[in-house]
Amino acid sequence: MATNARSIASLSLSFGLVHVPVKLFSATEAGSELRFNLLAKDGSRLKQQYVNERTKKVVERKDMVKGYEVEDNHFVLFSPEELKALEEGGSHVIQIVSFVPLASIDPIYYDKSYLLAPDKRGDKPYALLAEALRKSERCALAKWSWKTKQYVVQIRATDDGLILQQLRYAAEVRSLSTLDIPKPSVSKQELQLALQLVEQIAADSFDPDDFVDEEKQRVLAAIEQKVKGKEMVASSRSEDEATGSGKVIDLMDALRASLGGVSKSKPAAAPTKAHKTSNVTTLKPRAAAARKTTKRATATAEPAPRKRAHR
Repeated sequence: MATNARSIASLSLSFGLVHVPVKLFSATEAGSELRFNLLAKDGSRLKQQYVNERTKKVVERKDMVKGYEVEDNHFVLFSPEELKALEEGGSHVIQIVSFVPLASIDPIYYDKSYLLAPDKRGDKPYALLAEALRKSERCALAKWSWKTKQYVVQIRATDDGLILQQLRYAAEVRSLSTLDIPKPSVSKQELQLALQLVEQIAADSFDPDDFVDEEKQRVLAAIEQKVKGKEMVASSRSEDEATGSGKVIDLMDALRASLGGVSKSKPAAAPTKAHKTSNVTTLKPRAAAARKTTKRATATAEPAPRKRAHR
């Protein structure tokens, strides 16, 4: 386990009179997916609102209730208190109910994965359970209440330790048998040729490092090109930005200005009055927004804002 990994919770694997103290870790890297923000064309952030279909008026969150549709456009309503009473209470105990052959669980039932590591005084029972699962080629099925919901989970052993795998319920998984897939006959010659093709690109094992997210790489490259081409727009939460005064920022001019010099290619316009302008946007906009020097640089590098016509 990496030294900088933080556990999500301290739990206990329980079966019979045996209790194995464990720490729960996320099995995936948070923030690895690229996320885009929805903005207006001037760079202003957009605020999501809910509108009443009948009155066309905006509804505040405090005035909302949740409803379950039982018939077409007919709902039963629940208050937050009623929903709270129906929630499953969280538990720090993962109750093992059986040990089944590892191959008996179809991966189609796999949902979210977690890593398990021994907690205090849990080294010996953790190692014992992991070795027993490996030798028996079995995994544990357990019930686990987590964040107001109850899950059925699988505990399986690898060479490095234990993995907790959330499983989907039967009602959540579709079967191929429902698709009525035709089954034409296959000749021996056709099968032999297919097997030869399989052997041509066969591998002994799966290596995840052999695969990269090519779409993510393309998007990151496109972002880098836009940064180099200074195709950025600032999105400030100041009152001026709220009125739609977002502007494209010349990053090089702003950087030169922050170092005490102004770009020679674009003379800075003298501001006509005190005015707060957008923060310079970089790959880490929050950090940039915290720097007062960058704000002063943007005020120097940007032209004076146009006056808006009064209706």
